[in-house]
Amino acid sequence: MSGSSADANPLGLIYRDDYLLAVHKPAGLLVHRSPIDRHETEFALQYARALNGGQHVYPVHRLDRPTSGVLLFARYPEVARTLGEHMMTRQVAKTYLAIVRGWPPEQGQIDHALHEEPDDRRLKGRETVSREAVTDYQRLATTDIPYPVEGYPTSRYALMALYPRTGRRHQLRRHMKHISHPIIGDANHGRGRHNRFFARHFGEARLFLASVGLTFTHPVSGTELNLTAMPERSFLTVAGQLGWEDILRRQFEPSAPV
Repeated sequence: MSGSSADANPLGLIYRDDYLLAVHKPAGLLVHRSPIDRHETEFALQYARALNGGQHVYPVHRLDRPTSGVLLFARYPEVARTLGEHMMTRQVAKTYLAIVRGWPPEQGQIDHALHEEPDDRRLKGRETVSREAVTDYQRLATTDIPYPVEGYPTSRYALMALYPRTGRRHQLRRHMKHISHPIIGDANHGRGRHNRFFARHFGEARLFLASVGLTFTHPVSGTELNLTAMPERSFLTVAGQLGWEDILRRQFEPSAPV
């Protein structure tokens, strides 16, 4: 792995104790090796190991490559298993931020089952099992900007807090598409015109989805942990141009600089 020194490490340290390591993962970095990205040589798993003194770490969950934000590792396999069980039984609360097309309701719940999506995109389209998927959401801010992206004289966008209650693959991206408010920058489930407009007008071609919080009971000490981090600079730059940076800073205080 190139660039494994602390100075070159792209992960921002959020929390570390004898059992856990939480980091901020930038958009564009894979958590671990993928069969469809064999050419990649750098992964969050390896950089997290560098933050752990070169010792193995064990992912508790994963973030999609284009999603940035809070990523949790265990320093021992038995701790990872315990936290994995807690996630399966909905004992871990997750918070995400997203910029979406249009103005969704102020708050609500999306209860819409999803077919499993294979890790390998070459298998997409094969018959799969449909599983329960639930997401709560809250609208934090809206804007109406004077650019006719889809033929209307203005274009509406919203800043959303998303709370997945289940952990299906691409759940948030697919659920926001389901209610016709896709996440900006989503190449698979979004709207191409809006994605291209954001890339051209704001200079940021990324998925505007960020993991900003994990709340759970520590598997060893039994204390409650609330790990938070502001979205990375590319997200904040666009949020600032839309008039939302102050809202974000009031809503979510980082545990550590990113």
